[in-house]
Amino acid sequence: MTTPTLAKAKWLNRVKWDEHGLVPVIAQEAVSNDVLMFAWMNRDALYKTVELGEAVYWSRSRKKLWHKGEESGHVQKVLEIRLDCDEDVVLLKIEQAGGIACHTGRHSCFFHKFEGDPKEGDWQDVEPVLKDPETIYTDKKK
Repeated sequence: MTTPTLAKAKWLNRVKWDEHGLVPVIAQEAVSNDVLMFAWMNRDALYKTVELGEAVYWSRSRKKLWHKGEESGHVQKVLEIRLDCDEDVVLLKIEQAGGIACHTGRHSCFFHKFEGDPKEGDWQDVEPVLKDPETIYTDKKK
């Protein structure tokens, strides 16, 4: 769905979209510099993100735009948008509402940390659950 306004946004042409019309996006918390999540955007999502000042991603599983926090209330206010040197990765510097970016109720989606050696090591959960995911989504619907 390319609207006339979207078609005129020449800045979108600088982005090197993949064969599916997507670009990988990293959401980084501006204050702490924590990498909170990784997601995908299409042209519409990136345009909407700039327009709203809040992160809008492309949900590959739902095949639709996903305004981060639309169900949980944990929106991401976008403070800055950067494009990497190859112009094929977007970095969002964000302010995370509620301090929770992950659908598991954690601050970051990157809470599994590898510990140990190559033979005996394993992934350990190193970030606490800040809010039970069941209540994140049921509280919002009330």
